[in-house]
Amino acid sequence: MENGRSGSGGANGPAREVAPVSADEIARICGAFGNDKHRMLDILREVQDRYRCISASTMDLIAAETGLTRIEVEGVASFYSFLSLAPKGQITIRLCDDIVDRFAGLDAVALAFEEVLGVAPGETSPDGRFSLEYTPCIGMCDQAPAVMINDVVLTSLTTETAKSFAEALKAGQTPEQLVSDRFGNLTPHERALRMVDNNIRHAGEVLLGPVPEEAGLNKAAGMRPTQIITAIEESGLRGCGGAGFTTGRKWRFAASERAEKHFVICNADEGEPGTFKDRVLLTERPHLVVEGMTIAARAVGAREGILYLRGEYVYLREHLEQVLEDRRRRGLLGRDILGIKGYNFDVRLQLGAGAYICGEEGALISSCEGLPGEPKTRPPFPVNRGYLGYPTVVNNVETFCHAARILDRGAQWFHDMGTEGSHGTKLFSICGDCLNPGIYELPYGHTIWEILERVGGEDAAAVQVGGPSGTMIARDSFHRKLTFDDLATGGAIIIFNGERNILEIVEYYMSFFVHESCGYCTPCRVGNVFLQKAIQKFRKGLANPEDVEYLKDLSGTIIETSRCGLGMTSPNPVLTTLENFPLVYSAVTKPSKDGIRDTFDIQSAIDGARKIAKRRSYIFDRDFTQ
Repeated sequence: MENGRSGSGGANGPAREVAPVSADEIARICGAFGNDKHRMLDILREVQDRYRCISASTMDLIAAETGLTRIEVEGVASFYSFLSLAPKGQITIRLCDDIVDRFAGLDAVALAFEEVLGVAPGETSPDGRFSLEYTPCIGMCDQAPAVMINDVVLTSLTTETAKSFAEALKAGQTPEQLVSDRFGNLTPHERALRMVDNNIRHAGEVLLGPVPEEAGLNKAAGMRPTQIITAIEESGLRGCGGAGFTTGRKWRFAASERAEKHFVICNADEGEPGTFKDRVLLTERPHLVVEGMTIAARAVGAREGILYLRGEYVYLREHLEQVLEDRRRRGLLGRDILGIKGYNFDVRLQLGAGAYICGEEGALISSCEGLPGEPKTRPPFPVNRGYLGYPTVVNNVETFCHAARILDRGAQWFHDMGTEGSHGTKLFSICGDCLNPGIYELPYGHTIWEILERVGGEDAAAVQVGGPSGTMIARDSFHRKLTFDDLATGGAIIIFNGERNILEIVEYYMSFFVHESCGYCTPCRVGNVFLQKAIQKFRKGLANPEDVEYLKDLSGTIIETSRCGLGMTSPNPVLTTLENFPLVYSAVTKPSKDGIRDTFDIQSAIDGARKIAKRRSYIFDRDFTQ
């Protein structure tokens, strides 16, 4: 990202002492995961936690234990921002660098940590105690500014509280002691609630209201797989991550594939800035999530499942592991579920390591396989050949919760809520310039105006629907409805008042996409850098009318030629603001001088893209702006 803000950050300054690498310890860590190359991300996370970095010699040892080459191990280690090839501090402080956090006072909070600890963002202290860095959205936009300190999350920071926390850390307190001096005596659920306020502002009747225990699973146990799928189809349930693919059809496609194995994966990697609904469900309704996965497993014939938890939600790991173990103990996971012979299904927790792209289902599957989180070429689709080449159902947290409730109450009950084509309720993550940020469970069909009145955001000048990859609308569009056929969203609604600079927001979102591109394809890897540079030109008042057309043309090229959904949606901040806020662009645009158009510094843009992607690009070797 710009201004030295980086999700991974190198280790600057003199070399620091870290624990010497033990070959026996590396063998033990690898052995704990069966020396399985597909568990590479788990292995590397363990090594990172143990040694604060993944050194060259360590990668050699891991490669030998797992039967891979050193370059294959390094490819994974260098991909994820929470892994580091250079030593990090014993305490790593990751400041959430979302646009909402910036507007809420991030710079002052960062300065407080910097002054107390004597370390600048992107650096590690000479004694190896502290690393300070910026990281993209950590899912706490309703209580910004927020920070991750190792595995601990602190929210609603002020300059004073940041200074107090930094002083306590410097004096020798652990991150856990900042939460509670009796942290070790709290249950995992209590710890999560101490760290993060779930901010449930409105509980609807499907997910956040009263939910009877295992009612959906008990109903599914007495149904044939095809009956389960039919019920999901008739309910009108669509994927709740934003794309809106019909859930029942996805399950039917997977079930129809003849294969030795089938898998069910829960995508809990909600990395879209402004989205935090899955965080709430994982905290308040974790049994419902796993119940939905277990129902899906019966429907498609899966015996194994994976719950992929984003690395930023590591504070929920123990809580979820406890839930899984409790369900095994009660016969709700494992062999012969509910006493039904042959109903076998279990779930393992897979923790991510800081990569927005892993929210895309192909990249998520790659990550689960122990690979860099790069999207897979489609077709084949995951329902045909997904995890390890087997048919795989991938749905997000909210979708699985809805499925469990549909099996309990019936397809018609769910179908009757919402609007035609957008059935049921939706969890909206609402943040930004409003009085009551948080989670609202509402039926589909509400207008933006109705939402703003409910949350205390009537003075909004712009609303970002669906996060950066969605749509930014102005006041003249606040009559539009939140449905799949109008304003589709995975849940994120970010409110901006008239004091906010639209182009600053656009530039931030483009810097986010530049940082989070996996770097696989040139249009996304390089094109987004060009877009960001172009927006900077507008902000500096150096743009001319032709540059508006350049933005549109380049955006179209990126969308049409990118390999996955990230590149196909990354130009949206530019395109939707060009459409809905044209005066913002015209106000900073000046005519060309003597008909001569200034060009972008393409070589600088290419160099920036190469640095971010850690690879060379030979395609953009000439100035395409001429």
